[in-house]
Amino acid sequence: MAPLSIGILASGSGTNFDSIAAAVRCGRIPAHLALLICNRPEAGVLAKAAHQDVATQVIDHRGFSGREEFDGAVADALEAAGVELVVMAGFDRIVTSALLRRFPQRVVNIHPALLPAFRGSHAQNQTADYGVTIAGATVHFVDEDVDHGPIIMQGAVPVAPGESAAAVQQRILAVEHRIFPEALRLLAQGRVRVEGRFVHIQGRRPIGGECLVSPPLEDS
Repeated sequence: MAPLSIGILASGSGTNFDSIAAAVRCGRIPAHLALLICNRPEAGVLAKAAHQDVATQVIDHRGFSGREEFDGAVADALEAAGVELVVMAGFDRIVTSALLRRFPQRVVNIHPALLPAFRGSHAQNQTADYGVTIAGATVHFVDEDVDHGPIIMQGAVPVAPGESAAAVQQRILAVEHRIFPEALRLLAQGRVRVEGRFVHIQGRRPIGGECLVSPPLEDS
């Protein structure tokens, strides 16, 4: 099987890009990073991609009249680079059908919450404020509703009462860096099949008795 051609959309410092690029570099993800598109010229991810010899392109959303026009330009660039799978790695734009119809079920995102809880752009703040004891991250396919598409993989972390949003964010970010490359590995291996809202993983290990309990159970 030929390596999967991945295009990355990013807007920030690029920590998820780092974890993905490292997994590609060591051969864990059988893929090629064909292009990184960034909508913010000052973003740190651009230097990181250049250091990894990944082609970059800045497409500033502020130069377009609307989301659809911007997404059309992004889709044009991805197609020109031969991209097969689009990966949103810290991309701060809501994508529209102008992109999604060009890459049907081929756009994936990571969200810093256990969907369907805490959708939207302030998930860590909501998690910290709500008083949950377990938080996490979700890798999912992107559809035209925000943080809604079929779930590929989730990872959970404990939360202590009164923790700041910054502390929760760092713990969630650590699990993001574990599950995002793993989900992309499964996609690159052709092991992912979608039926409605359910994502089936070929060769998935049987579910055992493992669980995360927070706060931890005390010895009786």
